[in-house]
Amino acid sequence: MLYLFLGQDPLSKDLQFKRIKEEFLPKRLEQFNLDILYARELTLKNLQEKLLNLPLQSPKRIVVIKNTEDLKEEIEDFIFEWSKKPSQATILLLDFSEQAQKEGFIKRIHSYAKVFRFKEKVPLNTFNLIRQIELRRPDYALKVLDQILKDGERPERILGGLRYALEKSSPVSIQAKRKVKLLLNCDIEIKTGKLKAPFALEKLVVGLCVLG
Repeated sequence: MLYLFLGQDPLSKDLQFKRIKEEFLPKRLEQFNLDILYARELTLKNLQEKLLNLPLQSPKRIVVIKNTEDLKEEIEDFIFEWSKKPSQATILLLDFSEQAQKEGFIKRIHSYAKVFRFKEKVPLNTFNLIRQIELRRPDYALKVLDQILKDGERPERILGGLRYALEKSSPVSIQAKRKVKLLLNCDIEIKTGKLKAPFALEKLVVGLCVLG
């Protein structure tokens, strides 16, 4: 079975991948039936070995190739031939971030695959981060935080946005005071250099998710 993830929306991709895992992989055996590979370092021999492995007490195995746009041509040719008669015991999931340079390859395998299309890029900001914190989803909140930092948002602006949201929405309560204390501690850790800004913000985000 061949699946294609096309697009640049990491949060939506993660949610869809989670659904696929829940459908096919028993949680307790996930580590034995899931391989995450990266196209740039991937060799043909390594991929062939992974696809030959059989599921362990599971309906399927899942082999994921990240950044598929970096695949070598010989691996593309192999996947094309494999996709015509794929193993029913294995899902090969190709995750494309930049698909333009691989349009020819995608067209070759498209008719043999189950295709999931995602937005080309979802601009993330502190509002998205606040929403994930409100939902008490530290895993996704940390992904949003990582992305907005990579996009160039300054730590002090992120901290200011979180402070504004807290002041606007939280009533005066013991829990609200605890949140304010977390924000102040984060600000001090960054300004004094006790922690690097990304780590201090990660610590803050997890703490806010716990408090809800």
